[in-house]
Amino acid sequence: MKKIIWFWLFGAMAFSSILIGCSSDNTIECPADYEGALVEEENALFGTWELSAIVAEKEVDITDDNESNAGKDIYAQYTDCEKDAEYTFGPGRAYEFAQGQNATSCTNKLKIEGTWKLSTDILGLVGNCSLQNIKIAFNGDKSAFTTTSNFDITDVNGQIVQTDVTFTYTKTVADN
Repeated sequence: MKKIIWFWLFGAMAFSSILIGCSSDNTIECPADYEGALVEEENALFGTWELSAIVAEKEVDITDDNESNAGKDIYAQYTDCEKDAEYTFGPGRAYEFAQGQNATSCTNKLKIEGTWKLSTDILGLVGNCSLQNIKIAFNGDKSAFTTTSNFDITDVNGQIVQTDVTFTYTKTVADN
């Protein structure tokens, strides 16, 4: 058994040295900003979109309130600072994501600025030297959009619950 472990350990180290190589170049290449004129479908995204709902497929309790009150409505279990999240999409492909900027006494404020592109149902975001491609779905009158991802949520008891979570953002200010 020890031979297998040592062989695996040696193999892992050899493989990682191949991946790392001998380069002394420490530069980080960030993805290029989106550029160019907007297409018609992108006009629906102009404006400010506030987080208005978070729903999990499985029940989970994330509130440390000494009650067993698991539920699928994650938004109801969030603090005001966590609920205070919004995207603002403007002309020239500029966007901003802000959290905790409007609620009072928020300690974990976040603001990310970058560029955006909407292609069919994929929202591309470039910001903070990263690229995200998020599948979104608009409601019928395009006053809200949703995005669903799979998350590992740690509940109040330290148990990990893997579940799909749907975030809804509702349009509040139209800039066009």
